[in-house]
Amino acid sequence: MKKNLWTYLVVAIFIVVIASLYVTSGGEKGTDIKANTSTSSASVLTATTEMFDFGTIMMQDGNVEHEFMVENLGEEPVVISKVYTSCMCTQAMITSALGEQYGAFGMPGHGGSGKTNIIVPAGERIVVNAIFDPAAHGPAGVGKADRTVYLETNSTVEPKVQLHFTSTVAR
Repeated sequence: MKKNLWTYLVVAIFIVVIASLYVTSGGEKGTDIKANTSTSSASVLTATTEMFDFGTIMMQDGNVEHEFMVENLGEEPVVISKVYTSCMCTQAMITSALGEQYGAFGMPGHGGSGKTNIIVPAGERIVVNAIFDPAAHGPAGVGKADRTVYLETNSTVEPKVQLHFTSTVAR
């Protein structure tokens, strides 16, 4: 009986030691970054240009793309929690400074939630590639098109970044 009690005591002590090591180390890998960025950030993401004009594009020529450069000029990481576009004819892809690809993100309600957890460290730059399909609306889709890519962030200064483009679609 004493041997069983001794075994239970050793196992209990072992479990307590492992649990306390887990808690003091921050839990799972990457927790420190999440702890610093999960609530809010005083930094802001800034685009070098927020507007681009494709000019006149031919519907039959297919998709056109533009890369927006977006940088975290602050001292804290910024988390992009959601990416979406203003129209089903537009998609967005994000490339981190390390070359990691995220997306494709589209219009809410047209596949995918747009939810993400992209961390942009202080001083880092990402590329937001806006992809426009001029044929998405069919023959009725000719004329002026104004579209937007939205980035929702944890920034307390500027929580939503809007990247706009325009074009004139012709047949």
